[in-house]
Amino acid sequence: MRRKPHSRVMVLAVLIALPMFYTSSAIGQAVDGPTPFPPLNQWRSAVLAGHATELKAMYSTDPAAQVMANGVVINGDWDANFWLGLKARSMKLEIVRLAQRHGGTSVIFKTEVTLPDGRTMRITDGQGWREQNGQWRLASVERADEPHLIQPSDMSKNIYPDDADVHAEIKAAEEKAAVGHKRVILIFGANWCFDCHVLDLAFHRPDFASAMAVFEVVHVDIGPDGEKNGDLAKRFDVPLNKGIPALAIVDSDGKLVISQKDGEFEDARSMTPEALLEFLNKWKPESR
Repeated sequence: MRRKPHSRVMVLAVLIALPMFYTSSAIGQAVDGPTPFPPLNQWRSAVLAGHATELKAMYSTDPAAQVMANGVVINGDWDANFWLGLKARSMKLEIVRLAQRHGGTSVIFKTEVTLPDGRTMRITDGQGWREQNGQWRLASVERADEPHLIQPSDMSKNIYPDDADVHAEIKAAEEKAAVGHKRVILIFGANWCFDCHVLDLAFHRPDFASAMAVFEVVHVDIGPDGEKNGDLAKRFDVPLNKGIPALAIVDSDGKLVISQKDGEFEDARSMTPEALLEFLNKWKPESR
């Protein structure tokens, strides 16, 4: 999940750590009826009714909405056409995160869409809304269709404790790695990052157990403004402006093996288990 503009795409600039979370029974639960955010209800109603003009008018044009679908940059009209093309009979939404600040609202939701032939399509969508001249408009969207990895139903897990002494944790992990002939994975991220939660769930999959067994894992918190532990990002050559989660592999002596340079994991929600396992197996410790 990216926090700063980058040449590839700037979709998630408004899907950031926002305080003042809504407290609603709808969070983490699938709902067929209204959500706590009225513009989202209007958007869903337009999709279900097939109202193309109304739906497309919800996407910002000045500036143009920044939209990415399955890692590909598209425009607002194409995103609207995708939803209209489903001809959905129903849409059950499960809101993962809903936050509001300074005239903007970010929402991440999972949806089960019932298609005309009765099949169900599962989609994860992240939307950034902004008020423009008294109207709510979609400023950014990131959509993942039929995700291969489990998507979190909430983001309450404290993956990156605020009071963690990560420098000490890295030292301890290196000592354990030396004894166990392992390497250390440093995962730079933050609790506000949806893709960080996706990656955490993936690394705890039962079928990942053997691959993860040769690594010690340390989570490096970048904080709410992306600047915390900047010395470690510099030390391990991790360009945080390319997005998080960002990974670095370190030997037990602290020597850097590999660090990500192009935000390879920042769209973790769209990755496959095979791609993650390939990465882990490629950078596992060499056999004795």
